[in-house]
Amino acid sequence: MTRQALIAGGGLGGLAAALATSRAGWDVRLFERAPAFSEVGAGIQLGPNAVRVLHGWGLEAELARVAAFPHRLQVRDAVSGRELGVLPLGPRAVQKYGAPYVTIHRADLHGLLLEAVQDRGNVWLNLNSALASYADSGPVVTLKTTEGLEIEGDALVGADGLWSRVRELLLNDGPPRVTGHLAYRAMLPQASLPERLRSQQVTVWLAPKLHVVEYPVRGGEWLNVVAIMHGQVTRDLESWDHATHAADLQAALTLTSVPLRDLIHSVTECGAESGGAWRLWGLCDRPPMSGAHQQAQGRVALLGDAAHPMRPYLAQGAGMAIE
Repeated sequence: MTRQALIAGGGLGGLAAALATSRAGWDVRLFERAPAFSEVGAGIQLGPNAVRVLHGWGLEAELARVAAFPHRLQVRDAVSGRELGVLPLGPRAVQKYGAPYVTIHRADLHGLLLEAVQDRGNVWLNLNSALASYADSGPVVTLKTTEGLEIEGDALVGADGLWSRVRELLLNDGPPRVTGHLAYRAMLPQASLPERLRSQQVTVWLAPKLHVVEYPVRGGEWLNVVAIMHGQVTRDLESWDHATHAADLQAALTLTSVPLRDLIHSVTECGAESGGAWRLWGLCDRPPMSGAHQQAQGRVALLGDAAHPMRPYLAQGAGMAIE
């Protein structure tokens, strides 16, 4: 008899779990609370560890069609502008790790995972369907949605994000903690920027309490910029993606190098013209789990941000969920 996996959440982690379990021969039923599948307008980085998995799922061509493949990662002092170090990527990453280093729009990655899942004949996707509760009886786990639907499965994967309902029921360990770190994000066509600011590499700018990263997405045609600084979000944390202006960000960068200030100013000006306004994210995380017994109990397991939400400095959040 075919085993059935129940998955709560249709983000990157949930779709990756659906694809992996369906490829392993399981039937899959995925439950997403939103009325449509979507992702926020932001870029992410994928190390070779995650890209190897995507290639193993047969997604190499699809990934190559929408991603960017930066040739190096450069680290610079945000105050002086001095280069601190360089990590070769491109062919060197493939030679050393067996897969490239990739930068990609979250929506593009989500879209290719969704398409791959929809091509499977053993996955059923349920929209407008949030998990209300579950019961793990031992032989089976029963999921109940907010609409009253009950369905049995052999395993339940909680991939329902930072504010995971599955985690709340499984661990009851309270809400995520506020880190005091704010991420300003913008993405815009490279053609809208002055030529000197266009880039096909990853550049990281570092200073005390400041971390700025820029890299190409969408085949190199767009630039993604993220600036992280200390501060507090006064609005609803669960609605963590807020429209904002760049006044506070630009004020925080007053003493930084001219090239960095020039980048942020140009992104602000050009982004306003092209619709690529800044978004503000209040970053939350949780203390590390004490062991595997927390991440999986009985027939229920947590995945991605539901299990290990993290700040973005190592660019491994999506990669860990995929792996």
